Amino acid sequence: MLIETETTPNPATLKFLPNRTVMDAGTRDFVTPEEAEASPLAEALFGLGDVTGVFFGRDFVSVTAAPGTDWSTLKPDVLGLLLDHFSADMPLFRPGTAGAISVPAEDSFTDDPEDADIVAQIKDLIETRIRPAVANDGGDIVYRGFEKGKVYLAMQGACAGCPSSSATLKNGIEQLLRYYVPEVTEVRAV
Repeated sequence: MLIETETTPNPATLKFLPNRTVMDAGTRDFVTPEEAEASPLAEALFGLGDVTGVFFGRDFVSVTAAPGTDWSTLKPDVLGLLLDHFSADMPLFRPGTAGAISVPAEDSFTDDPEDADIVAQIKDLIETRIRPAVANDGGDIVYRGFEKGKVYLAMQGACAGCPSSSATLKNGIEQLLRYYVPEVTEVRAV
């Protein structure tokens, strides 16, 4: 089995492509070892000690290293865990019950029903134009709300904490949304 590796705009994050589907639908972002307990793979990656984030995309896994970590020493360990996991067809998530699950509060806004058409346009642009580009960089973007001309988005995976994420939001995403949806005046990260 071959796992390709790509750099991302975030120097702390590498994108690993196992040439197979990782997530059938959606994405999953792990930013703490406690969150990673839901996945044997994410937990093992955090267990390496120098990992501060794991993100599962449709066909990739992004791994974020702690500041000061040398990828030349961490990368072989990450590849080894990924190879073992995918070669053995291990499950991505542990089976469980809903007993101990708590859903963290999201930074979301209640969209005004009068803005339904605007919100639908924004969500369509995110899904068709923005999300694929962000996934190419090893991350994801999540719509959180629209209020008084402002679009609130959350960056995940390689995009969270990336030095260029604010430039991506302002120079890329905001310009695109303002061009196609004139009601948009600003894009903010939450």
